[in-house]
Amino acid sequence: MPKVSDEHRASRRNEIIVAARHCVIEQGFHKTTMADVIRTSGLSAGAVYGYFKSKDEIVAAIADDALSTIDELFDRILATEEPLSPAIAIRAALDHVLRLAEQPAGDLTRVAIQAWAEALHNETIMATASSKYRLVRGKFVAVAERGQKDGTIDPDTDPEHVAQVLFGLLPGFLLQRLILGDVTPDSYSAGLAALLQQPAPKST
Repeated sequence: MPKVSDEHRASRRNEIIVAARHCVIEQGFHKTTMADVIRTSGLSAGAVYGYFKSKDEIVAAIADDALSTIDELFDRILATEEPLSPAIAIRAALDHVLRLAEQPAGDLTRVAIQAWAEALHNETIMATASSKYRLVRGKFVAVAERGQKDGTIDPDTDPEHVAQVLFGLLPGFLLQRLILGDVTPDSYSAGLAALLQQPAPKST
């Protein structure tokens, strides 16, 4: 029997993740079952269970997929030659979030909102969410430290505290965008810049 290539396995795994994401976006986390994912993927039950043993494992994979470009995002933010301010960093993060939301395979931010709620009573998803969000918040620590060097953030402030606030702005944007529908990266960035008394940053 010919050996299955790594490329084929990666492609098949991605098919399952895309199918699961579509199911969660369309009918919600609780209503989505492994049977739904199997049917949507067009694969056999054995094929799907060969990659994922449970829905929780698929949710973790969706989170990994959504955050796969996080290093690239923050490398780009930190590479700017201009003084790095919180408003600039948040604007870049919001543009990245919007790109995730507008993917042809479905709006990943809708999955994120549901996963947050599920994490409150599902230890597996809580562990996944906690590790991923600590990773993102850690990136904002680097942003805060860079801002302190550039003189845009008080050097006496704990960068961990700054990161907590910067990270907290992202869920607020997502919730308002999905539920109220009247918030954009432009409006959100302008409001933050006004609060910080800094110029509103442009799209990256």
